[in-house]
Amino acid sequence: MNFIKYHAAGNDYLVYNSDLPFGYSQQQISTICDRRRGLGSDGILVPIIGDGDYQVKIFNTDGSEAEKSGNGLRIFCRYLWDRGIISEYPFNVETLGGLVRGQVLDGGCRVSVAMGRARFFDISSPVVNVNDIDYFLNPVSMGNPHCVVFVSDPTKALAMEVGPVIEHLPAFSNRTNVQFARVVDRSTIKVQIWERGVGYTLSSGTSSCAVAAVSYKLGLVDSCVAVHMPGGVISIELDENLEVLMKGPVCKVGTYTLDPECLIIEA
Repeated sequence: MNFIKYHAAGNDYLVYNSDLPFGYSQQQISTICDRRRGLGSDGILVPIIGDGDYQVKIFNTDGSEAEKSGNGLRIFCRYLWDRGIISEYPFNVETLGGLVRGQVLDGGCRVSVAMGRARFFDISSPVVNVNDIDYFLNPVSMGNPHCVVFVSDPTKALAMEVGPVIEHLPAFSNRTNVQFARVVDRSTIKVQIWERGVGYTLSSGTSSCAVAAVSYKLGLVDSCVAVHMPGGVISIELDENLEVLMKGPVCKVGTYTLDPECLIIEA
């Protein structure tokens, strides 16, 4: 089986590049994504391409299926571009988290995706205490669940320590992605991310949208924001209805062949 790897601001995905049905189990998906026992990635994208219809299934490293991924969608758009399936004109992509509209820019180096509307919801306990520190939770959906936490110093260590706790809170029935954010100025936000089903990650497209949307709703930033993450920068634009437009880089890494031997379960 062949896969093509891309990364979008350090967030890498394997695109399933085969006409055969994708029949891997959750455990096998996890093995394929493993950086020591498999090909290695933050997830797998499975294209479903019809006559002018484009759908993508998105799998996390733990084998669970995600509703939406901003970086994954930019990569999927670039994959369609590389195969000559789409041109420079905008087109729709269907995901479990809703319909989005993509457009390849700069000869494939950047991709723009209209991600839909940010939707806010309440939870019963908006404050969680971890190691005697209170964290205020700002839940928001971009078609997949997010929880934005504003802190004075977002670090990898903080994301890895507190992120899993928030991800698994009972308030989030299907777990949640978690962002630790600091607003630098009205056009700049710094973020560290704990991704549901993946763990600590260098960047996330939907997380960038979520952080920007919460910050904008609270009046902390203007409508155009640069979200800085360890893996790179994603640009977010919001309108008065909290419709979110995301623009960011995509890079092709290479083509990989999976040997079935790696999927044999050891006794």
